[in-house]
Amino acid sequence: MSNLLAVFFLLLLGWFWLDSMRAREIATEVCKSACKQRELQFLDQTVALRRLGLAWRSEGLRLRRVYRFDFSEEGVGRRSGYLVMRGMALEDLSFGLPTQTQDA
Repeated sequence: MSNLLAVFFLLLLGWFWLDSMRAREIATEVCKSACKQRELQFLDQTVALRRLGLAWRSEGLRLRRVYRFDFSEEGVGRRSGYLVMRGMALEDLSFGLPTQTQDA
């Protein structure tokens, strides 16, 4: 019985690792495209996991991951933004910048 439990634990650990890598790849691509749309420079070409938790929504229980990323407006300074993923879906994306409004 303990061997079966050990195999189950290893399979669960493997699933979690693969799921985390997939979520990180999706988060990186979302940040790249969002920076490109806003004409910002996506620094280091990566995101860093800041928080991991569980979220219960109408679609069920999902892992909720908060990632931090760095970007630059002018190529000199470094600013931080964050991205929240619930499962493999984007929940929130923030650059912490004031919204730009167009003059009419």
